Amino acid sequence: MWLIALAYAAVFVAAEALLYVRHLQELKYPAEASGGMWAAGDLFLYAFIACLFMVPTAFLIWVTASFEAFYTTYSKFLLGLSLSAPVCLSVLYLGGKHVGESLVNLCLYRLVWSPLILVGMGISRLVARSDRAKRFASYALLIEVLTLGIAVALLIHEAGATRH
Repeated sequence: MWLIALAYAAVFVAAEALLYVRHLQELKYPAEASGGMWAAGDLFLYAFIACLFMVPTAFLIWVTASFEAFYTTYSKFLLGLSLSAPVCLSVLYLGGKHVGESLVNLCLYRLVWSPLILVGMGISRLVARSDRAKRFASYALLIEVLTLGIAVALLIHEAGATRH
């Protein structure tokens, strides 16, 4: 566990250094920093940092799988987290005009990070040892995959509808 904590600390320091260097670049080139290319660079940087955090998280999931009661509770949490995806998709698709902008943004962020959450759920399902934890993780994985598939189908449908 100490090694995992040390890995989290190392990733945190690396992320902080990367973000600080990016901040210094924005201070040096303020006019260019407001453009779309810089925004794309920020997005790639944030995705890279999230992937860096997934490495110690995968080891943490692997280590905690040996504690059956804790891991079953964790698997139930994953199931609850996966249920937030269809809720967010329905808020975006059905209630986008009737809810506040902050809720729409939260739901959009939840769905954008869904592939990374899906990877975490897949790892959790692979290392689960008890049948209950496997079952909860499988349900969570199924809900997440179906929601992501429906979201992609809706996106393709909307893109086709706007062309015609």
